[in-house]
Amino acid sequence: MALRFPALHSQCQARPVTCRPGRCPLRSCALTMLLILLLPRAQAGEIIGGQEARPHSRPYMAFVKIQREGKGENMCGGFLIREDVVVTAAHCNCNLGNISVLLGAHNFEIDELGTQTIWVRRRIPHPEFNNEKFENDIMLLQLRDKAELTQTVGTILLSQKKVKKGAVCSVAGWGQTSIKTNAKPSPTLQEVELTVMGKRMCLSQPILHYVPSRMLCVGDPQERKFPFQGDSGSPLVCDGKAQGIVSHGTGDWSTPSVFTRLSKYVCWIKNTLHKLKP
Repeated sequence: MALRFPALHSQCQARPVTCRPGRCPLRSCALTMLLILLLPRAQAGEIIGGQEARPHSRPYMAFVKIQREGKGENMCGGFLIREDVVVTAAHCNCNLGNISVLLGAHNFEIDELGTQTIWVRRRIPHPEFNNEKFENDIMLLQLRDKAELTQTVGTILLSQKKVKKGAVCSVAGWGQTSIKTNAKPSPTLQEVELTVMGKRMCLSQPILHYVPSRMLCVGDPQERKFPFQGDSGSPLVCDGKAQGIVSHGTGDWSTPSVFTRLSKYVCWIKNTLHKLKP
């Protein structure tokens, strides 16, 4: 899995755009990420420094597929928080194509028992998502049908408490296994443990546009472990609860990755869910 995070394919328009409440130009929401998050010097490999996850050990994981209007598809990670709602990153909202989620999967290339594919009824990016600085990089996906909760499909709780510096958490995803052009994502779910870092490490990199109250600084550069392209939207899990969302990074071994801080958005999520109509 390789967090070349938001590289959502170059079909997205190249002009940086700031998404204003209710006026987010969907086809433009990935370019700066391409510039910031491509990780040009990363080595090939699954999740960098990680390993294949035990099959179906993370039943909340969602494989998010975004159609590009007849031109292939983008992919992101996501996680189920209610039978009909998946959380992912707002920058995954790259275009107006239809979105589907695959639940209960370990290897998305084979027809596994217990998987569920559900189309998305409604996408709800945060109204203050900023595509240039990746602030408020969170989006809710309301599913057309409720998922059936089983041993392989389940929900994850959101943490309302701030995670502490030094906490060891984990992230999983199906991101690309190589930085080469046209590289394919990992067919099997990969996972890696990451350490939550202090804010200074990310504040020292202006290109990250790091805002401590809204973002998490994750991954010790000395350990050389991080997510990659295709993992955007996947959850950072600490003590069994979702604490963050894979967002962006510099593409350099020497800096941590940036995750959306979920505790900041719990109230927005609850209020939005309350307003959702079946």
